[in-house]
Amino acid sequence: MKLIEPIVANTPEIAALRKDIHAHPELCFQEVRTADVVAAKLTEWGIPIHRGMATTGVVGIVKAGTSSRALALRADMDALTMQEFNTFAHASKHAGKMHACGHDGHTAMLLAAAQHFAKHRNFDGTVYLVFQPAEEGGGGAREMIKDGLFEQFPVEAVFGMHNWPGMAAGTFAASAGPVMASSNEFKITIRGKGGHAAIPHNAIDPVVVACQLVQGFQTIISRNVKPIDAGVISVTMINAGEATNVIPDRCELQGTVRTFSIEVLDLIERRMREMSENLCAAFNTRVEFEFVRNYPPTINAPKEAAFAAKVMESIVGADKVFTQEPTMGAEDFSFMLQAKPGCYAFIGNGDGDHRTLGHGAGPCTLHNPSYDFNDELLPLGATFWVRLAEEWLASDI
Repeated sequence: MKLIEPIVANTPEIAALRKDIHAHPELCFQEVRTADVVAAKLTEWGIPIHRGMATTGVVGIVKAGTSSRALALRADMDALTMQEFNTFAHASKHAGKMHACGHDGHTAMLLAAAQHFAKHRNFDGTVYLVFQPAEEGGGGAREMIKDGLFEQFPVEAVFGMHNWPGMAAGTFAASAGPVMASSNEFKITIRGKGGHAAIPHNAIDPVVVACQLVQGFQTIISRNVKPIDAGVISVTMINAGEATNVIPDRCELQGTVRTFSIEVLDLIERRMREMSENLCAAFNTRVEFEFVRNYPPTINAPKEAAFAAKVMESIVGADKVFTQEPTMGAEDFSFMLQAKPGCYAFIGNGDGDHRTLGHGAGPCTLHNPSYDFNDELLPLGATFWVRLAEEWLASDI
């Protein structure tokens, strides 16, 4: 493994920063303290900053040489609405808030790279360090773009990276094409006619219609979507009724849809709407259909993904750089990849053995109350960011 020695030497300082951020988690668009920590460190290291995009976003600007070429490296800063089970010293100090996805580590890795950039500007061009708020449901990437991220800081490409539990520490994954799914939500309200459960012929039962609809939705995946295309429809909430002997006048279905392409998403939304409207009409009920598209699929550009993988191989060896297995999880870095070519990669977080005595009993998976970021990744992730920027700006890609 070819790590950058000054980054390795500074790892204890960056690890302490990471643990401080972990102990003080902040939810989407509320990352005031975290943004202050990031801004203070960048300023201390002599890196000009821009603040305020998407409320709490921070952009560091590192220039060297005379080239007009530029790229962006992105880290997310927000935490989750979860109660932490860990009992180590850096566990969350705020009840109901936790860094259970490793955004504290993502921020720390990019800060470690920033510290090295500030001292060793071995490139010709500009590196924009994007510290983004509100990845966890707030669409912070979309909001930074709306606030003029790529107009104020024009770049040729943008790169992001997420830690991945279950992948061995010291490994990476980068691939072209879809690597994470779109995230979408639906709410369907079926309105019938309430009545006594003993005389159902005087009522119009929305629960029966809802049951038919849940079953019908599964045929969209099995009979409308091509077998080689991936899609998931999950009805996760059914709400109706208040008493066992009363047929309710309404039933509400809610859930999610995940796809790896906009074309499949368009098909699923259309068929869900048609099925809801026609089935409810057949049963003499009325329907209100709501479909909200949250995050689009995360789709890596071929050239940028191949370039990132090559840089990874130069650091850890080709046998430790894998093809990404696409996941139905979602990521708002997808908005940045819609605006600019780039790559969203994975870095192995290990299987949880890095956690010291006192951690929770559960596995070290994402969005788990026993999760903790593996600090062994800090010099590796930072080395990747530095080498990626140096080699990208020196390339003719």
